[in-house]
Amino acid sequence: MAALDEPLKKILGGTTAKVLAEHLDLHTVGDLLHHYPRRYAERGELTRLADLPLDEHVTVVAQVADARVLKFNGGRGQRLEVTLTDGSGRLRLVFFGKGIHKPHKDLLPGRRAMFAGKVSVFHHKLQLAHPEYELLDRTADDGADAVSAFANQLMPIYPACQQMASWKIAKAVDAVLPSAQDAVDPLPEALRDGRALVPLTEALLKIHRPATKADIADARSRLKWDEAFVLQVALARRRRAETQLPAVARRLVKDGLLDAFDAKLPFTLTDGQQKVSREIFDDLATEHPMHRLLQGEVGSGKAQPLDALVLTPRGFRPMGEMSVGTEVVVPSGDLAVVDGVFPQGEREVWRLVLSDGSTVECDDEHLWIVGARGTGERVLTTRALRGDLLGADGRPRWSIAPAAPVDLDGGEARPLDPYEVGRALGDGGARPADRVPDAYRNAPLKDRLAVVQGLMDAGGQPAGGAAVYRAAAAPLAGDLAWLVRSLGGRARLGPVRDGAYDVLVALPDAYPLFRDRAPERAVPGASDGHPEDGAGFRRTIEAIEYVGRKPVQCISVAHPDHAYVTDHFTVTHNTMVALRAMLGVVDSGGQAAMLAPTEVLAQQHHRSITEMMGELAEGGMLGGAERGTKVVLLTGSMGAAARRQALLDLVTGEAGIVVGTHALIEDKVQFHDLGLVVVDEQHRFGVEQRDALRGKGKQPPHLLVMTATPIPRTVAMTVFGDLETSVLDQLPAGRSPIASHVVPAKDKPHFLARAWERVREEVAAGHQGYVVCPRIGDEEDTPKGAKKGASGSKGAAAKASSPEDMAEKRPPLAVLDIADQLTTGPLDGLRVAVLHGRMAPDDKDDVMRRFAAGELDVLVATTVIEVGVNVPNATAMVIMDADRFGVSQLHQLRGRVGRGAAPGLCLLVSEMPEASPARARLAAVAGTLDGFELSRIDLEQRREGDVLGQAQSGVRSSLRMLAVIDDEEVIAAARDEATELVAADPELAGYPELRIALSALLDDEREQYLDKG
Repeated sequence: MAALDEPLKKILGGTTAKVLAEHLDLHTVGDLLHHYPRRYAERGELTRLADLPLDEHVTVVAQVADARVLKFNGGRGQRLEVTLTDGSGRLRLVFFGKGIHKPHKDLLPGRRAMFAGKVSVFHHKLQLAHPEYELLDRTADDGADAVSAFANQLMPIYPACQQMASWKIAKAVDAVLPSAQDAVDPLPEALRDGRALVPLTEALLKIHRPATKADIADARSRLKWDEAFVLQVALARRRRAETQLPAVARRLVKDGLLDAFDAKLPFTLTDGQQKVSREIFDDLATEHPMHRLLQGEVGSGKAQPLDALVLTPRGFRPMGEMSVGTEVVVPSGDLAVVDGVFPQGEREVWRLVLSDGSTVECDDEHLWIVGARGTGERVLTTRALRGDLLGADGRPRWSIAPAAPVDLDGGEARPLDPYEVGRALGDGGARPADRVPDAYRNAPLKDRLAVVQGLMDAGGQPAGGAAVYRAAAAPLAGDLAWLVRSLGGRARLGPVRDGAYDVLVALPDAYPLFRDRAPERAVPGASDGHPEDGAGFRRTIEAIEYVGRKPVQCISVAHPDHAYVTDHFTVTHNTMVALRAMLGVVDSGGQAAMLAPTEVLAQQHHRSITEMMGELAEGGMLGGAERGTKVVLLTGSMGAAARRQALLDLVTGEAGIVVGTHALIEDKVQFHDLGLVVVDEQHRFGVEQRDALRGKGKQPPHLLVMTATPIPRTVAMTVFGDLETSVLDQLPAGRSPIASHVVPAKDKPHFLARAWERVREEVAAGHQGYVVCPRIGDEEDTPKGAKKGASGSKGAAAKASSPEDMAEKRPPLAVLDIADQLTTGPLDGLRVAVLHGRMAPDDKDDVMRRFAAGELDVLVATTVIEVGVNVPNATAMVIMDADRFGVSQLHQLRGRVGRGAAPGLCLLVSEMPEASPARARLAAVAGTLDGFELSRIDLEQRREGDVLGQAQSGVRSSLRMLAVIDDEEVIAAARDEATELVAADPELAGYPELRIALSALLDDEREQYLDKG
C-alpha cells in the first residue's frame, strides 16, 4: 500500500482517526496531508506590557511576580491567576479547571518566560486567558535565541471541529508529515519548470510548517496548480471525447419552419440574442454533439415607466414597486414570480391609446401580443406598431386581447354586501367624491361582478347590444370601467355634461350585467373591439402618442409565457428562450425534447410554445400550416389515451417537439430521431436523468442547458468546463449611476457624521432619502436569547474577545431607536418618518403616500421598502448594520435609489473591523452594480464547496486550495495547458503520475458525473 493511502488509524490510533474520519472526512495519510491550514497566526513582535493593544494576538517576555489559585462556585471551581511584570507594566494570566495544574507547577514567582495569546479585558484589567508559554533558560544568550525563535514562528490554523481543535490537528499532521516524501507529483516536469513551481513534496512541507511567509506563497502557488490542472485535464478529456462522438449535423434550412416562425415574430433580436443564436446554430451544424450552457433571460430591455401598473394577486402595483419574488398575474390567469428587476434610467416613452379610451405607456422596444384581420396573433414592438398602425382602409390594424379574469384580494375587509355597495354608489348621483372602495376593486371575481351589477341596476340601462351607465362622475366612471375590464369585458367613457360621463359597457356571457333586468341581445357590429371580432372583447390600438422621457424599468417573469398584465388589464410580453434552436433542428429532420422539472412548468412551456407558433404547431392537422410540426406534451398524470397518442407521435416522427417531465425518461418512450435536448433549470435534474434522455437518440443528440442564474466565468470554467458557454447579459444600458461606499462607523466616526451631512445635502437639493435598519426595535423582535440593550450583560466584554465578536453579539440596530436619534441629532429639522411591517395598514399606507408625495424628507424603515415604496425622487440611502444583510438583499435595497434622472448614493454603514470578512464583502458590493459580478461575490461567500458540491452530484469538493472565484488566471492557464497536453496525448501514456492523480480525483461517482455531463 502506498504511504499516502495508509489508513490514519495505523499512524494516529483508533480514537483520533475516528474523530478525523467522522467529523472532517479525513481517512488516509494523503487526506490529512491535503488538509491544509486555512490561515497562519503570527505570534507577533515582542510587546511591552505597558503598550499592549486590546484584542490583538501578542507575544511578551516577562517575569512571574505572583501566582495563586482561587476558588469559585462555592469551592467547586478553581482558577489560577498569574501576575506578570516586565518593568513597564503588569499583566494578569488566567487558567481554569484542569488546565491549571501544569502552569501552576511551571509559573513560579521569579520564573521568566514567553507568553502568547490574545489580549482581552476583564473587570477593567488586561488579561491573557489560557496563553501558550515557553519557559526560558537562565542563560541570557540561550534565552535571547529562544525568544527570537518563539516570537517569529508561524502557527498553522487548521479547519477544525468541536471534537478536534486546530493544535491537535497540527500534532496529527506532524506524525504523518514524513510521508510527504512519498507523494506522487502529477505535474509534468516541463510545466513545473516553465511556471517556476516547487516540487510537490516541498510544497506539502512548506504549507504545513512554513519558516517564512515566502514559504506559504510558494506552497499555495504549487498546490493551486495541482488542483486546477488535474481538474482541467479531466474536463479536457471529456471535451475531446465528445468531439470524437458522431452526431447528426443539424444545419439551417432556408424557407423552413424557423423562417416561418421568425416571420410571425418580426421584432428585432438584440445584438446579444443574435450572437447567441449564431453560436447555437454553428454548434448544431457540426458532426459532434453540441454541449452548450445558456445563461440569462432573453427578455431584457423591454421597459415601462415606474408609474405603469402591473397586476398582482392583491391588485395593481406600480412597476417601480416590483422586486424579485413579487407574485404577478400572467395573461392566462396563472401566477408567476418576478425573477429579475432592471432599472433602465430615463427613456423615451410612448402611450398606446386603445379603442375604449384606456391607455398604457411603454418604451419603443416593448413587446405586445396583437392580432390583425386574418393573420392570427403576433408579437410586435411598440416601434413596429407605430410604423404600421393603420390598414389600407385607414382603420386600426392591430388589437389587443383581454387578460383572463382572475380573483384578487388586497387583504382589506369587505364588511358590506358588494351588490349593495354598488347600488348605494349608483343611487348617489354624480358626486365627484364617489369611488368604489379599494377593498371591492381588489376582490374576488364574484364580488367585483356584484359591485358592477349593483351600479348598473341603480344607474344603468340596456343600450343596443351592450348597456350604458348614465352621467357618472369621472372617478366613479373610471372605477366602473376598471371593474368591467377586470372581468374581461369592455368599457368606453363618453363625456356628457358638467364633468360627468356615460359609460358604455359589455361583459362576456358568463357575467350578466344586471340582476333585476335583462339586457337586450347583442347585435352584430355592436362591439368596439377588433374590426372583425364583433362578438369579442378585443381593443384596437387607435393611436400611439409620444409622452417624453421618464424613468423606466423592465422585469422578467419566471413563466414560459414571459408575459404579465399591465394597465387596464392589457396583456404585455417579454420573449421566449430556446424555441428557435428547437425549430432549426425540426427543419433538419430531427426532433427536439424540452425537459422541465415539474408538470406545471412543462404544461406552461407546452402552452406557450403552441401559442407562439400558432398554426405552425398544428402540422398534419386540419388547418395546420403546410410547413408545421406537431408539439406534444408528455407528463406522468396524462390519461392513457393521450399518452398512447403522444408516444405514437414521437416514435413515428409526427411530433417534432415534445415538452415533458421525468416521464420523457421512461424506457417505453422512443423517438424517431432525437436531435436536440433542451434542459430547463438544469440544476433540478440529476446526472442520471439527463443522461437517460440523451441516450434515446440514435446518435448522441445535441444538448442545450439553460439557467437564468448568472454564473461567473471562473465557476463556469471549473464546474461546467465541458460545456461551451453563451451569456445573455441582462444589465441595462442607461441606468442612472448609483455610487456606493462603506462607512466604517466604529473605526472612523467622522465618516458617519459625514454620511448624515450627505443626506441633508440631498434633501436641500430637493431630493429624499432612506435609512434602512435590520430590526424594528419594539422589543418583540429581539432574537431569542439575545441580551436587551446595546452592551448585554456584565460579562459580555469578557466573552466577546474581539470587536468583530462584539459587533456580532450586540442586537442589530433598530428603526425606532435610530429614528429617535436622527430626529434629535444629525437630521434635526428634517421631516422624518418610520415605516415597518408591524405598523397598522392605514398608518403604513399613509406614510408611503406622504413620502411618495414629497411630504417627507427621510424614511427610516426596515426592508419593507424592498417592495413597499418607489420614489424616483429618492436619491440617498443609508443602510445601518449593512453587514447583517446578504449580498442580494443589499443590491435590492440599493436599487430603490437612482431610479430617476438624478444619480443615487448608497452608504453601507458597519461597525465591523476593517480586516473582517464582513467588511471585505461590503467593499466588494460597493464596488459593482454588475449582476454577474455580484453573483461572483455571493459565491465567494459560500465558497467552492457549495458550488462544486451541487454540480458534482453532491460529492465532497476536491478543491481545498484553489478558490475558483479568485484564481481566474490559474484556472484559465491550467485549462490552456490541459487542452494542449490532452490533444498531444489523449490517453496520458507519457504521464503515469498524472493518471494516478486523475484516478484519485475521479472516484467512481465523479467519473460517472463527468462521463454523463
